Amino acid sequence: MNPLKIDTTYIKNFISQSEIKAYSGKFKSVHTMVYNKTGVGSNFLGWVSLPQVFDKKIIKRINDDVKTLSREIEVFVVIGIGGSYLGARAVIDALNNPFIHYNTTIKKQPPLIIYAGHNLSQDYLTNLLALLDKKEYALAVISKSGTTTEPAVAFRLLKAHLINKYGIAKAKERIIAITDKDKGALKNFADKEGYKTYIIPDDIGGRYSVLTPVGLLPIAMAGFDINLLLKGAQEMAEYIASNNNIHQNPAALYAIVRNILFKKGKTIEILAAYNPSMSYFIEWWKQLYGESEGKDNKGIFPAGVNYTSDLHSMGQYIQEGSRHIFETTIDIEKPNQTLTLPYDIEDNDGLNYIAGKNIEHINKMAALGTKLAHVEGGVPNISISIEKLDEFCLGQLIYFFEIACAFSGYLLGVNPFDQPGVEAYKKNMFALLGKPGFEKETERLRKQYN
Repeated sequence: MNPLKIDTTYIKNFISQSEIKAYSGKFKSVHTMVYNKTGVGSNFLGWVSLPQVFDKKIIKRINDDVKTLSREIEVFVVIGIGGSYLGARAVIDALNNPFIHYNTTIKKQPPLIIYAGHNLSQDYLTNLLALLDKKEYALAVISKSGTTTEPAVAFRLLKAHLINKYGIAKAKERIIAITDKDKGALKNFADKEGYKTYIIPDDIGGRYSVLTPVGLLPIAMAGFDINLLLKGAQEMAEYIASNNNIHQNPAALYAIVRNILFKKGKTIEILAAYNPSMSYFIEWWKQLYGESEGKDNKGIFPAGVNYTSDLHSMGQYIQEGSRHIFETTIDIEKPNQTLTLPYDIEDNDGLNYIAGKNIEHINKMAALGTKLAHVEGGVPNISISIEKLDEFCLGQLIYFFEIACAFSGYLLGVNPFDQPGVEAYKKNMFALLGKPGFEKETERLRKQYN
């Protein structure tokens, strides 16, 4: 039985079953478009069948490289931006004990994963280099082209640092390039220098790439089981592919419900979790849906919150602000740890009424109370639940959101696999920096804003 569940109990006041049923024929067409690759952007659907057909030799190679390299290093730097790092970070942060690197009783632990190339902050990069002066480290640079500004800047800095620290020969042993199979600046440079390389498939875009070496190598380096991650994704892929019944297919139901809510004026979707470890999973989801649907002046704006902390910041707006929002919550049924609130004879904080209760029970009651309050305040709520926070369930959740995004984009009437709008800021940035070939843009900006 598929352990991922979708609960639409808290949308009944906003959407009728007849409205959902009306999408049945349209969804069957979308289901066919995805699996027969007949829709727009279908040349970027390689991820759809990837979990079932992933090359076991690549998995073995990743695990072997990780085993060899992790013996020598304390820190592993992942250089990438957007989909080139968010998927890996989502999984690593979700599974990691955030305090493990403060635990001095553990003699050998996986390398600390640090990220670069996702910003252009001089302070961030300077502080990173200062840390790496004192640490044994290696890096993975992730880019199809090798010319995206943020990761290219970070790679140039860190490559020079590696060479200064270890020498040219040793430095190249500590660099792994994850890039295009046969073209691009990074591919050409990696071949010239003799770096270890992994391929980003041509038919998989960055935001759908977490289940390729883009995500798998860093996740394995962090000490997690990528075979189990892929197994979870595989089971979800098989379950969804075999079922075009909208009531039995959780990805279909999610895609349909959010499109109906959008047509009713609910233009912002807030993804919420009640576990702080899910913060970067929410960031990954925001990119996935924002880049996939935000085009042609359409799309649901993806936002995110971490409860219960954000109930004390964003909670007021969600409860009583403009009614153009709906919520999707990620619920984790079973915690990995057990902790009980103790009894206090003084009871100065007034908490003895829940003394002896499991903290997770308290958290779940906070979640239920929040859902009920928000629904009563006019905010529909969709619940996505997984059994527990482990590699298998995260693999399922990743694939669920990816395939639901493809369905939802097609239902919305956009190409879910391109992102033409992200080039606009680059043209201006290149012009302002004086990049060769952008002279006309430089002149246009000068005339327009001076």
